[in-house]
Amino acid sequence: MPGKLFKSAAIVGAAEADEIGFLKQPKTSLQLHIEAISNVCEQTGIPISAIEGVFSTGWSSEICEHLDLKPKYIDTTAVGGCSFEMHVHHAMAAIHSGIIDIALVTHGENGFSANKIGGRGAGNYSTGGPSSPSLEMTKAYGLGGAPSNYAHAMVRHMHRYGTTREDYAHIAKVTRDWATLNPRAAMYSKEKHPFGGPITVEQVEDSRLIAWPLTILHCCMVADHGGAVIVASPKVAARLKTKPVWIAGAGESMGHSNMLEMDDFTATSAARSAEAAYTMAGMGPADMEMALLYDSFTITAAITAEMLGLAPKGEGHMLWKDGRAAPGGSFPINTNGGGLSFNHSGMYGMPLLIEAYRQLSGTAEDGINGDKGKQTSAKTCIVNGTGGTLSTTGTLVLVADD
Repeated sequence: MPGKLFKSAAIVGAAEADEIGFLKQPKTSLQLHIEAISNVCEQTGIPISAIEGVFSTGWSSEICEHLDLKPKYIDTTAVGGCSFEMHVHHAMAAIHSGIIDIALVTHGENGFSANKIGGRGAGNYSTGGPSSPSLEMTKAYGLGGAPSNYAHAMVRHMHRYGTTREDYAHIAKVTRDWATLNPRAAMYSKEKHPFGGPITVEQVEDSRLIAWPLTILHCCMVADHGGAVIVASPKVAARLKTKPVWIAGAGESMGHSNMLEMDDFTATSAARSAEAAYTMAGMGPADMEMALLYDSFTITAAITAEMLGLAPKGEGHMLWKDGRAAPGGSFPINTNGGGLSFNHSGMYGMPLLIEAYRQLSGTAEDGINGDKGKQTSAKTCIVNGTGGTLSTTGTLVLVADD
């Protein structure tokens, strides 16, 4: 039985910045924010002045200043790549409570351009500086940058369940197959990027080693991305020209901050955030027809699939290996090409929301958002973002309009 917040709000529009990926002309994070916001307002017909709540990873007051907004609700939750799924959760609660009717969730991060114009990706999320106590403790155990952390998780999963690096390579291969159907994907084709186009499992295995057992094709890219979604009340959704995608359930949780405090390298807090989302929706894993899963690394997607109940423990990779997650498969996953082959600016939760909206609103295949074969027939979708080092999670159950 659904909870009180079931369908109390909907995502009514989702858009990206004008250009994303590996930009020839660098842009600031703020530019990427503003372009996406302008595009989603044009898409929905909602004027910027009508926005009542602003949700971002630390940018909200600056965004409001640039847009000349005086919002009724401000949220700056910043706990990594899942922050945007949490923002949708919080926006739904604010709408249900009657505080606001129209919420903007926005993100801009110049993960690639920052190298050209100075500074970092500026996503306003950090786990501490180079001398933070957390890093001093973890480096002694071989945990440094993100690849080394996730390499530990993969090794533990392989040890416990007998999986192999080749098993996870299927995730990278299938995800790239989806990217070749998405003109917006950084790895859409060799014409778009020298390393783009289809790849094989063997190519994933033979690519450059980053942190054993992770090769570079097991790892996400670092590119530029700006995205924005608008969450609205049912009364607002009813009068818009865009189709609503209803928020049926939402949940969030965390397991640790420092990876050395992680109880089990093969299990994350997604099990708890998913349970909360399923309970609110009155649904379960068997009711889901597709999934959009954070794939900072192939192991992230595999473990998350297990935590969401989409596969038994130790068998998450089988969704990709047996073809169910692939184009034309029975359970499509990461239909935009994922963080592995579509885009990953540093925090990937926003592209998950945008693709979920496009799929469930039937706009994923229109010559801009996808080639023939990208649009699925799914009416239900589970979206899960992951933040930190398998630390925080935000889960949404979304359903298409009747």
